[in-house]
Amino acid sequence: MSQVGKEQVWQQAQEILPWLIEVRRDFHQYPEIGLEEFRTQEQVMRYLDEMGIPYTKSAGTGIVGLIQGARPGATVALRGDMDALPILEAEDREYRSKIPGKMHACGHDAHMTCLLGAARILNHYKAELAGNVKLFFQPAEETVGGALPMIKEGVLENPKVDAVFGLHVSSEIPAGHIGVKYGQMNASSDDLSIIVRGENGHGAYPHSGRDAIVIAAHVITALQTIVSRNVDPRRAAVITIGMISGGTANNILAQEVKLTGTIRTLEPSVREQVKERIQEVAALTARALGGEAEVTYEEGYTSLINHDALVDLVKRNGEELLGEQHVRINELPNMGVEDFAYFAENVPGAFFHLGVRNEETGCVYPVHHPNFDLDERSLAVGAAMQALNTLVYLKENEQR
Repeated sequence: MSQVGKEQVWQQAQEILPWLIEVRRDFHQYPEIGLEEFRTQEQVMRYLDEMGIPYTKSAGTGIVGLIQGARPGATVALRGDMDALPILEAEDREYRSKIPGKMHACGHDAHMTCLLGAARILNHYKAELAGNVKLFFQPAEETVGGALPMIKEGVLENPKVDAVFGLHVSSEIPAGHIGVKYGQMNASSDDLSIIVRGENGHGAYPHSGRDAIVIAAHVITALQTIVSRNVDPRRAAVITIGMISGGTANNILAQEVKLTGTIRTLEPSVREQVKERIQEVAALTARALGGEAEVTYEEGYTSLINHDALVDLVKRNGEELLGEQHVRINELPNMGVEDFAYFAENVPGAFFHLGVRNEETGCVYPVHHPNFDLDERSLAVGAAMQALNTLVYLKENEQR
C-alpha cells in the first residue's frame, strides 16, 4: 500500500478522534430533512475548504469533493449520506438536536463525519496516491433518494469511478467491530396505495349500501396470503399496510377507504409477482363484496447488491485493522432499503456496517429510535476503514 501502512492510518484516525467527535456533534445538533440540508452543506464545504480539497455542489444540497493523487491511477468514491429524520429526540444529552422534531436518528451525522475523517487522512497522504478519490456527500437518502440525481449529473464520470465504498452504523454490532455481507445486502421497495370504493348508506341499514371499511378489512386480510401462499417460502417478500383512512361519520357506511403501505422484495421476479398478485387479490376481493379496488404503485429503491471482490477487500482490511474476531460476516440480507444501491448498480461497490453499540453507555437503541445514539469511538474506526479501503484498492489497481 504505497508507503502508507495500516498502523499509520489507525494512528492518524485516533489522533483526529476529538475532532471527529466535535464534527459529529455539530451535525447532530442541527439535523436537516432530505433536500433541506443547506446548513449541513455549508458545514461540509467549510471542512473541505480547511483541508484544501476542491469540490462542487450536486443534486441541490449534495457535494462532490475530489482528492487527486500525485500519479495517475484508478478512482475510488466514498459515500456519506447527509439527511436526518422527522423524529423528536428523547434523550437530553449535551449535543441533543436543537431543531424540534428533527433528529439524526439513523446515524447520517456519523456517516458524514467518517467520510470527512477519511478525507482528512487521505488528503494527508495524497502525494503518495496513484489515482483519485471522490467524496460523495449525498442528500435525501431517507426521502426521495439523492443517489440517482447525483449519478444523472455525472458524479461517476470525469474522472470515471472504478469502485465505490459506503458504510452504515449498526447498533446490533459492538463498537470496534464491522459487519460485511456478500452479494445481496438490502431489499428493493415499492410504495403501495389502494383505493377501496363502496357505496354510502345508513349505518342502521347496512343492506342499503356497500361498506368500504368492511371491504377494505377483507382486502387487508387477503393480501397477507400472497406472501404465505403465493411466494416461494425460500424467497423473501414483505407486504405491510401502514395506514388506513376512510369514513365520514360513525353512523354512515364509508364510501371510500384508502390503504397505503410498502412492499419489500429481494428478487426482481418476486417483486413483479407480488405486485401482480396485489392487483388481482385487491380487485377480486373487493368485487366479491360489491365494491372495487384501485391499486397504484410508486417504485422505490432498487436492491443493494455488493460486489464480492470488494467485500473481500473490506473484510481483509477489517481483519488487519481490527482483528479477525472483530469482523462479522452477515449471512442474511436486510429487508430495509438503501439508495447506495444505485452507485453499486453502476460501478463495483461494497457497503458495510460499522458497529456503534455500547451497552455500558446506553448505546443500544436501533436506528430510527428517539433514543438512538452511538459510541463515538466508532468514528475513528469508520474513518480508518474508509481510508484503508481506498488506499488498498488504489495500490492493487496501480498503473505499472
